[in-house]
Amino acid sequence: MRELALLAVALVVVAPAGAQTAGGPKLLPAEEAFKLSARALDARTVEVRFNVADGYYLYRDKLRFKVEPAAIVAGTPALPPGKLHKDEFFGESVIYRGLMVARLPIQGAKAGQPVTLVADSQGCADAGVCYPPQTQRVELKLPAPGAGPSITTEATPPKKDYFK
Repeated sequence: MRELALLAVALVVVAPAGAQTAGGPKLLPAEEAFKLSARALDARTVEVRFNVADGYYLYRDKLRFKVEPAAIVAGTPALPPGKLHKDEFFGESVIYRGLMVARLPIQGAKAGQPVTLVADSQGCADAGVCYPPQTQRVELKLPAPGAGPSITTEATPPKKDYFK
């Protein structure tokens, strides 16, 4: 119940993407604060990367991964240790700052097959604002045997601003 209440508070507190909070700092959109990318190392392993912007952090226990199509089963990710952090939203938690790289074992996939990594995550800004949970997707093609890893693909490619 406490987490549900905190989530409701977080949803109210989080400003629209890139908005200025009342008297507070300008916040990045979630997909920029917590940039997701991935690459397939082989037909059995996906490398997942979160590049967490300065002034933001990602909760380890809020990370969830799955792979589509449903016939492919994602195993338990090998996550780095992270750092212990105490905050007002979730108490004592393990968090990531900067670059976080994890390996996700998968079963039931075939070399050359296209797959979609689905990552659920949640993080906060040091400014005292937590983002609601988000889901990001990355389309990957599993490499052929001996071909080496696939290229790294971003979940949300950078947007071009034609009006600058």
